[in-house]
Amino acid sequence: MLSDNVKKGDQAAPARSLFNALGYTREEMERPMVGIVNSYNEIVPGHMNLDKIVEAVKLGVAEAGGTPVVFPAIAVCDGIAMGHIGMKYSLVTRDLIADSTECMAIAHQFDALVMVPNCDKNVPGLLMAAARLNLPTVFVSGGPMLAGKVHGKKRSLSSMFEAVGAKSAGKIDEEELNYFDEHVCPTCGSCSGMYTANSMNCLTEAIGMGLRGNGTIPAVYSERIRLAKHAGMAVMELYRKNIRPRDIMTKEAFMNALTVDMALGCSTNTMLHLPAIAKEAGVELNMEIANEVSGRTPNLCHLAPAGHTYMEDLNEAGGVYAVMNELNKKSLLNLDCITVTGKTVGENIEGVKNLDTETIRPIDNPYMQEGGIAVLKGNIAPDTGIVKRSAVVPEMMVHEGPARVFDCEEDAISAILGGKINPRDVVVIRYEGPKGGPGMREMLNPTSAIAGMGLGSSVALLTDGRFSGASRGASIGHISPEAAVGGPIALIEEGDIIKVDIPNNRLDVLVSDEVLSERRKNWKPREPKVKTGYLARYEKLVTSANRGAVLEIPEGMR
Repeated sequence: MLSDNVKKGDQAAPARSLFNALGYTREEMERPMVGIVNSYNEIVPGHMNLDKIVEAVKLGVAEAGGTPVVFPAIAVCDGIAMGHIGMKYSLVTRDLIADSTECMAIAHQFDALVMVPNCDKNVPGLLMAAARLNLPTVFVSGGPMLAGKVHGKKRSLSSMFEAVGAKSAGKIDEEELNYFDEHVCPTCGSCSGMYTANSMNCLTEAIGMGLRGNGTIPAVYSERIRLAKHAGMAVMELYRKNIRPRDIMTKEAFMNALTVDMALGCSTNTMLHLPAIAKEAGVELNMEIANEVSGRTPNLCHLAPAGHTYMEDLNEAGGVYAVMNELNKKSLLNLDCITVTGKTVGENIEGVKNLDTETIRPIDNPYMQEGGIAVLKGNIAPDTGIVKRSAVVPEMMVHEGPARVFDCEEDAISAILGGKINPRDVVVIRYEGPKGGPGMREMLNPTSAIAGMGLGSSVALLTDGRFSGASRGASIGHISPEAAVGGPIALIEEGDIIKVDIPNNRLDVLVSDEVLSERRKNWKPREPKVKTGYLARYEKLVTSANRGAVLEIPEGMR
């Protein structure tokens, strides 16, 4: 056992004395030590129930012959951080979570791990840590929130943000806005649509790191507690069989995850997180492959914000495994990949039925023949731009209009809510990328304001920042290279005509190369917005969005 380094022999006697101080018995110290990474806190609704999940995991580990040891991970609530400086601190926590988990696991010589995340950056951060540490590991999340009810209709957090835009447009009054905010988020859990947290939790199943139901069983269901107990038991079985994350997270497993991503219509943020996780697993995952995967993968689900079904509906329809079984009908998955169940993907999904053919469309009757996400390229985005195609209305698949240029999110919001954006406009928000932000803020406020004001079918938005999974419409993010490093998005001027052509994966400004070249001569890098603290360090190390916004030491600093 790895933990023998801190438990056995004369050299470990001082450490044993500290275990005694913690109240551990000799019997407990004879067993494998399983670190349980607990993301519990009292500020994130998706994390407020994790204390109960962790207690269930501890029981499962102990029943299966291990000694559970809990330690914490931080978490930011993107919904609370949205629309102000706090959002700069969301994506950046992904690396803090991975790094701190690495520190705790190696410093204390754990034999195995159970990761208990739920919301946006905790899942990818802990997947990065799992791949880096390569200790037997199982994921069990806190589960999704139940959908809210507003005047008898199911609603979720995206409805709340859009209600703000509706009030600004005079479509609802303050009383109605207050009614929304009291009813759209009725329980604990990750917000109830196919947003980033639920996307990533579903992909833990697809990639093989979570048990069945991890992405979809609602937070308030007792079934979630049973799942947590089984996760504790499963990690002990992985330990005994010596099955490790890099045995599971192979190139083929990442391709399975991308395929399920396209079928589910996941958040565009998966295009940031999957490459970052793959890098830690020693797998090269270039996001340009996304269009190839999308081209052969039908979109089977239209969960909120793309449609009117929610995570509870996906769970009742059979969950992620039912989606995977539909995909298998056209041999779109690698069935031989091993998973945390100790079985292969093929063994896991065998016989799983689709119980609701509207929530999960059959493979021969999809919502779209192509997958939910598209990568766009063009003279605005020489590397990549990402759009959630499944959440774009048909009339916006091809769009041409004048650029309305803003150098930060706040200025764009003021213009949108001030009624200064018109049909056909293309809102450009730049200097919000990984370096330019720094921190690559989500743009849920502007996209929701556009939708809430009734402009969702006539206005496009593009940014070198990113979007919440709750964003919908012709919202194109992750534009790379970003403005802060001189990407072409920095050269767009007010009134330039921009053409969005999603079917042909194109994003262009209709300006000649000669004009762009002249503009580039006058472009100058901007002073960093933040010069102290963690964000200043992050800005110096972060790479572009098309590479997953991972941290790397620059050549000159090596």
